[in-house]
Order: sequence, then C-alpha cells, then structure tokens
Amino acid sequence: MRFAKGHGTENDFVIIPDPDGVLDLDPAAVAALCDRRAGIGADGVLRVVRTAALGEALTGPAAAAAECAWFMDYRNADGSVAEMCGNGVRVFARYLADRGLVSGTELAVGTRAGARRVVLEDDGEVTVDMGRAEVVGEGSAVLAGGTVTGTRVDVGNPHLACRVDSSPAEVDLSGRPQLAPGEFPDGANVEVFAETAPGTLEMRVNERGSGETRSCGTGIVAVAAAATPPGRDATWRVRVPGGACTVVLGADGARLRGPAVIVAEGEILMELGV
Repeated sequence: MRFAKGHGTENDFVIIPDPDGVLDLDPAAVAALCDRRAGIGADGVLRVVRTAALGEALTGPAAAAAECAWFMDYRNADGSVAEMCGNGVRVFARYLADRGLVSGTELAVGTRAGARRVVLEDDGEVTVDMGRAEVVGEGSAVLAGGTVTGTRVDVGNPHLACRVDSSPAEVDLSGRPQLAPGEFPDGANVEVFAETAPGTLEMRVNERGSGETRSCGTGIVAVAAAATPPGRDATWRVRVPGGACTVVLGADGARLRGPAVIVAEGEILMELGV
C-alpha cells in the first residue's frame, strides 16, 4: 500500500491515499503507523478519500463538506478522530496538487469541521480559510509544572490558549494536561504563548491525542485569537518550535498561511485492514 509523508512547520503526517474509502483505519492501525520507532512516525494520519465515497457517514458540521471533491479524514497519533487540523489541511492540499488530483491554485477541502477553502501560493506556502475562531470563555489546565489559566477558543476543535509571563520554552508540557470536564468534555489542545515583539507570538502546544508537537495550525489560530482584543482585526506572526506561520484575523474569519512540504513516499509493509 502506498503512503506519503509530509509536514507543516514540522507537524508531520502519514498520508494514506484511499480514494474509494475502502480502508478501515482503526485506532490500532493509526497508532502503529504513527509509532516513531516501530512505524513510519508522525503526529497523525491524513486519509485522502473522495467525499462522495463517504456518503451518509458525513454528519454534523462535516455534512457541509459534501460539495468538496476530497475529504481529509484526520486521526491523531493515538488513533482518535479529530475535527480539524490546520497544518494537516495545508499538507493535504499540497499532496492533492502534487499528485495532480486537483487543478488550479484554489480548492475546497472537506473536514469534520466543514469545508475549508485553500489557496496554493506562488511562493510554495499554503493559505487556509479557517473560519471563525470563537472565544468562548476562560479555562484552566493542570500541567506537570502547575496550573495555567487561559482562553477557551473553538477553531473547529477545542483549545485552551494560555498567555504566560515567562518564555513558553520554560513551561513543562511533557505530561498530559488535566482539564475540567465541564469546560472541555471532549478534551482540548493546550497552548502556552507569549508576545515577544509587536505582532509576534511564540507558542508551544500539547495536542489532544498526540502529546507535545512541534506545531499545531489550529493552535496557532487559537493563540492569535486569544491575543487579540475583542472586535479587533489583527495580523500575527506565530513562531513555534518547527517554524512560523502567519494568521490574519478579520470580520470574515481567520486565515492561516504557512509552509506545507511532502518529504517522502513509499510502500507500507504492514496490515491496515480493508
């Protein structure tokens, strides 16, 4: 079975082409693929499937993606299903373009959070219309180094974006954050960030289902929203351990721009289930 490997600011993914939707990617198979010692290694899996092949499986916000030709079936490294992945959408679009599965420089990608409009830029970067980043209130999390408080943000998936006084590099994100079930019944990604210069944020993230990663696209949008006064438009350059992305926040929603690279392809020599 063929696969590709790609990353966006070093948030890396195993890409599985399954246009007719015949694969049964159970959690164990996804976890095996993402294992960095016994598998290919990644923060998650992007299954490339034609939206039409999913039929009635598209429910909730995903049903709004029915008009998209291609659907990004994203799974976290532990095999759990995720609603959205900002870096993953960019890598997914780059894969479609590189393989000639789409034409032109603009396309729509289906996700469990709905359709996402994507532009392939001339300089090789990719811009994604992420929709509205909804600030829903305050929240807290217990990390290995203590309790942090922050802003709950919905970017199609749940986030807790925590501004810290020290450098984000000094925060211990090694353990799984403990979240209040009433605030986050489905868990959340937890970000710590600081403004290091006007218009520039530094961020680290512990992703739900993956642990600490080098980057998180939806998390980058979440910290930009948390750092912006209510009702304001803003442009932020957000630096993560794996690189940097730009977020533009406006009345029509958030746009995320950053790199997306396909680095390898090959064959998987393991059973995935059909």
